[in-house]
Amino acid sequence: MAERNLFELLREKSILAILDGDEGFGEIETTDLNGNIEISMPYLSGPALCDISNRFGLPVTYGWNGIYQSRWAYLDDLLEHCIKNNRESDLLAFLFSKGEFVDKLKGYTPEVIESAYTKIVETVISKINGILYFGGNELVMVGDSFVIEKIGTSVKVAAPLIKTIDRDYIVKLSERAMQDVMDGNYDSAITKSRTLLEEVFCYVIEKKNETPSESGDIGKLYNQVKQLYDMHQDRGMDNRINGLLSGLEKILSAIAEMRNKGSDSHGIGAKRINISEHHARLFVNSAMTMADFVLAVGDRSAG
Repeated sequence: MAERNLFELLREKSILAILDGDEGFGEIETTDLNGNIEISMPYLSGPALCDISNRFGLPVTYGWNGIYQSRWAYLDDLLEHCIKNNRESDLLAFLFSKGEFVDKLKGYTPEVIESAYTKIVETVISKINGILYFGGNELVMVGDSFVIEKIGTSVKVAAPLIKTIDRDYIVKLSERAMQDVMDGNYDSAITKSRTLLEEVFCYVIEKKNETPSESGDIGKLYNQVKQLYDMHQDRGMDNRINGLLSGLEKILSAIAEMRNKGSDSHGIGAKRINISEHHARLFVNSAMTMADFVLAVGDRSAG
């Protein structure tokens, strides 16, 4: 008998009501003219739930043939579909992503947005875990991923991610970044590109049983990768290969610089850069290419 996927526990109606924005947990008081902020997930309308379902490969038309489901039922069908296709964590990552809170938090200052977003996510996950508690389980957010574990299980933030980094991981994160591009969230796409490189660098560094130098500086991380894997340009190597390696380093430098000046990780300042869709696509594809190359170097060395 197959072991039950613990994400099935999220299909309980009370949890679905939390995830679709029906359930609120008080307010965050602000001095902003826009007023207080309700502690709840963004409200997902029927049409919005159908759009998300189609995004995740479940064809749904709102009110098809004049038949409308309850909103929680649309979400339940979507969650069931994602569980069957091993995309339950991707769905939760999407629902909890900052981009989905735009309508809820727009108009507030960056400081209020950051604080409120963090408070809401923490509160919502805590309330869900209050429901899961009696079954001895808990929902844990690990970076951009979600797992359901038995209460008391040690879930490390870095180690599980490092162990699961492979080409499939690179492709999935790149796909999420490209979806941001298609949605017009160019800043988020650049941040994901930088995150992809950082995590791959940390992964190959730890494969050498070394500790990443500074995870907040991908330039320093890459230099550590070069040292550990002897990736310096070789005079005896074909000049075209050396040229490619040099180009990769320029790509890395540009991505790091663009994130510092143009991504959603920093406040808007005088040096903020406006980018276009084709630029964002170039950054995502470039980050994927470099991540794939560095991962291959690490795997080849391990083999």
